[in-house]
Amino acid sequence: GNVDKLEATREAMSGNFILAIIITYLLLTTLFQHWGYPLIIILSVPMATVGGVFGLWIINRFVVQQLDVLTMLGFVILIGVVVNNAILIIYQALNNLRHYRMPAQDAILESVRTRIRPIFMSSFTSIFGLMPLVTIPGAGSEIYRGIGGVILFGLFFSTIFTLILIPCLLNFSMSDKKVPPPRF
Repeated sequence: GNVDKLEATREAMSGNFILAIIITYLLLTTLFQHWGYPLIIILSVPMATVGGVFGLWIINRFVVQQLDVLTMLGFVILIGVVVNNAILIIYQALNNLRHYRMPAQDAILESVRTRIRPIFMSSFTSIFGLMPLVTIPGAGSEIYRGIGGVILFGLFFSTIFTLILIPCLLNFSMSDKKVPPPRF
């Protein structure tokens, strides 16, 4: 009976993961009033998922960590956490285009230059805050080690690849397009 309940929970969690991606995309589409920029932001989620799976693989090298409900919940939480870095880069690039009338490539480079410190500060704060949960054994740590490992490694991978991939995709999508001035 417990195996059937676990399978039903896994199916529900996979549906929740897809639903979280769709809701995040729709919220970002409303925020940016464009369908392409949120798609670029959502591309940071697969990188985070790869990092989360790699994190589980690393943890399983030292202790056995099951893919339980809390660990699967870590993947859903990861969606909301990792898109913040890409939002910072794209929002600042669009701000540079609209308000300072910079060329697209200069606006992207300037947005990465000005936003790299807040990205590193927020990411490393979360990563170093999750490290004791993942690395230090103790009473109850086996319950939360999976969710901590997924978020820790997912955020780390996503941060590294976001700083490389998002500006490249943004440069490819803008390619010297004129962005209209902001509407108030």
